[in-house]
Amino acid sequence: MSVASKWAQTALGYSFNNPRLLEQALTHKSKSARNNERLEFLGDAVLGLVIADAVFKAQPKADEHFLTRWRSQLVRGDTLSVIATELGVGDFIALGTGEHRRPSILADALEALYGAVYLDGGYRQAVDVIQRHYAERLLDVPSTQLLKDAKTMLQEVLQSRGLALPVYELVDESGPVHAPTFAVRCVVQALSIVTEGAGGGIRIAEQEAAELALQIIEAEDKRAS
Repeated sequence: MSVASKWAQTALGYSFNNPRLLEQALTHKSKSARNNERLEFLGDAVLGLVIADAVFKAQPKADEHFLTRWRSQLVRGDTLSVIATELGVGDFIALGTGEHRRPSILADALEALYGAVYLDGGYRQAVDVIQRHYAERLLDVPSTQLLKDAKTMLQEVLQSRGLALPVYELVDESGPVHAPTFAVRCVVQALSIVTEGAGGGIRIAEQEAAELALQIIEAEDKRAS
């Protein structure tokens, strides 16, 4: 058994039937054409479903907004990089010359590992691995005040990069007077991002548009990592 396989057995709590999947999950695109990008794509989806199911069951009375924000907090890049660091993922990532173990690379590798576990052992095994890694975090239920809304998060992301704040525009109002539906556009000019959200209130529509903008930024960051 390789050193990486022994590490996976201990840190992930999973023993791979196909060690090549483990090797691929730990290979960055700077190192080889056979890298972890496809596994990362799959692992991202598996992680999202497992955590969505977990927060749904953990808070049976919480509304959709709370569950969405909590899930986003748990699966965002900085949370994943912290977990990856705790597990020692960085010690086993294969990188090309000149590349460094950046937080985004650690986060992507962890998602790739989840994808690899899913392919190797099935969904139930992936659930078991992810739940072990998130056990304490799922017990630490944040207050509504601590869960930053999408508009706040988008503002902080842009400020951290020295970019101008987004502009929100009301583009449509439809439906009956007693139950109108609003459509709001969010424009992040510096990044050429334009999204549109809708809801029963202007603030709800703004939050949806901001959430979509955050998803685009995160996807672009992943592609650039």
